Amino acid sequence: MALVLERVHAVLKSPLSQDKECSVITIRLPDGSERTFPAPLTVAEVAASIGSGLARAALAGKVNGRLVDTSAAITEDANVAIVTDRDPEGIEILRHSSAHLLAHAVKELYPDAQVTIGPVIENGFYYDFSYKRPFTPEDLTAIEKRMTEIARRDLPVHRELMPRDEAVAYFRSIGEAYKAEIIASIPLDQDISLYRQDNFIDLCRGPHVPSTGKLKVFKLMRVAGAYWRGDSSNEMLTRIYGTAWAKKEDQDAYLIRLEEAEKRDHRRLGKQLDLFHLQDEAPGMIFWHPKGWALWQEIEQYMRSVYRDNGYQEVRCPQILDRTLWEKSGHWANFHKSMFTTESESRDFAIKPMNCPGHVQIFNQGIKSYRDLPVRYGEFGSCHRNEPSGALHGVMRVRSFTQDDGHIFCTEAQIQSEVADFIQLLRRVYRDFGFMDIQYKLATRPEQRVGSDDIWNKSEAALRFALEQAGVAFETLPGEGAFYGPKIEFHLRDSIGRTWQCGTIQADFSMPERLEASYVAEDNTRQTPVMLHRAILGSLERFIGILIEHYAGALPLWLSPIQTVVMNISEGQAEYTATVVKTLKDQGVRVESDLRNEKINYKIREHSLQKLPFQLIIGDKEAQSQQVAVRSRGGEDLGQMTLETFISRLNVEVAARSGVTE
Repeated sequence: MALVLERVHAVLKSPLSQDKECSVITIRLPDGSERTFPAPLTVAEVAASIGSGLARAALAGKVNGRLVDTSAAITEDANVAIVTDRDPEGIEILRHSSAHLLAHAVKELYPDAQVTIGPVIENGFYYDFSYKRPFTPEDLTAIEKRMTEIARRDLPVHRELMPRDEAVAYFRSIGEAYKAEIIASIPLDQDISLYRQDNFIDLCRGPHVPSTGKLKVFKLMRVAGAYWRGDSSNEMLTRIYGTAWAKKEDQDAYLIRLEEAEKRDHRRLGKQLDLFHLQDEAPGMIFWHPKGWALWQEIEQYMRSVYRDNGYQEVRCPQILDRTLWEKSGHWANFHKSMFTTESESRDFAIKPMNCPGHVQIFNQGIKSYRDLPVRYGEFGSCHRNEPSGALHGVMRVRSFTQDDGHIFCTEAQIQSEVADFIQLLRRVYRDFGFMDIQYKLATRPEQRVGSDDIWNKSEAALRFALEQAGVAFETLPGEGAFYGPKIEFHLRDSIGRTWQCGTIQADFSMPERLEASYVAEDNTRQTPVMLHRAILGSLERFIGILIEHYAGALPLWLSPIQTVVMNISEGQAEYTATVVKTLKDQGVRVESDLRNEKINYKIREHSLQKLPFQLIIGDKEAQSQQVAVRSRGGEDLGQMTLETFISRLNVEVAARSGVTE
């Protein structure tokens, strides 16, 4: 660092005009200021010219918007920003460099291990290794200790370029067959970007931290199995997961969130609350138990009322459709690997992975006029997708799922109002489920897509304008739209700060044209409608998993599969207990009774574990006065009250849904 500062000070003091051979360049900084320097100079030198504090904090740079190492040379006029650990890119660089630090430590401790692939993931990183045995949790302790030692050595991290074939030969010579295979798949005319720290060298496009001393806050989390290149026919590797942060307090907060998330895991709570189960005979498909199906039905009936009250017509489409329709829609070319297929009478069929082509077929029946638009269809559509077995996760990631799917057929002029109305509707629905914090993201055209650039320009502009008119802040996600159109994603923040992408609305100019949808315009010409694909909850299975974890299983009254349990203290109150249960059922309350010959404290404790909203206790006093003693879910004794008063209380709370008001 001292050498960098010394060179910069020399540059700043020298009269540039006296150096006839020196090329002068202008550096424009994010605050709008400009500085001139003799070229070339590095990003680190730019940082040092601004201040020694920034020079010490610099992890990388942005030169004309492109991330580069601090050692990268700048040879012409450029916009330059210094990246530190306060920037999202800086955190990602810390995590990527930590993955290399992990691989370096593994190679020092286990020289025979081969390194394969180590990307950044949300909140951390992982690296896959080939070794004669799987790594164990005990190994992780030793590896993390060695990572700390290497970080303290403060080893410089250098970028090197090597011709492809030379790089292949080099990695083969040091016994890294997997790296050699990766490099051999890169085009011959490309030089290979490598990063070296001491005697460890790894393939990477970078950028990376300037030295290992920048890596101070990291932790190895767990080991798992992973097939090479994700192919089950290949070798099983050991994957080591880790997390890395700029500050220890950030990592500590993350670990606390993980601990809380573990307590809320929907798979554990689903079993504890007797909601559902999964088994190997139906991978990625759910067996809903009576209580779980009661929760499902409450959500479905609620969404059905949303359809009814907002101009949607509910429809139902076949589960299996001929391959030719999927080819016309574009799904066969873009989605075939994720589709379950079957054959009958020499015809190829696909089990639908989504509902949109079927809805177009309904729209196409009969002639539609511009006066009929918008047409809004909604379906609780059962879909199947052939997700990799390693990606399945409880009810969150499945192969068989049901969407609260809808499609709006409208004119171009109606897009903005339909999207704006949908945003308001979505907000109301999320509020009823107890979600108030929503993030909005605009996902634009992916590399693999259908439709012309002109169509994509119109689609993206329409959604962007709708978001701007709605007055909400939004983030743009380049390249993350669906293959048939851009989309707005709606991300919910749950009670422990995690975000979940659930709702979406997508503008599609292509599929209606491909499937020959049309309406008669005001001038009597045939026009193709715009198709808005929209969902509020997304997959009902996944949304139920999110609800379980958001509420830690203590669902609000209106969603609880069992809203109250009625318990007698002794046999003498059995008859009155039965009367109370019947009255509650007649009033639409989801109730069960517990007449077991057990101590009342035992019953209370057992039903408390089931997280029921209310417990009604009946002893001699309650039976004689024709009342009930009420306990809330939190254990509060609400005292005695008449059954009519209790039912009135339930009705008020159910009407309030989650209890969140305007």
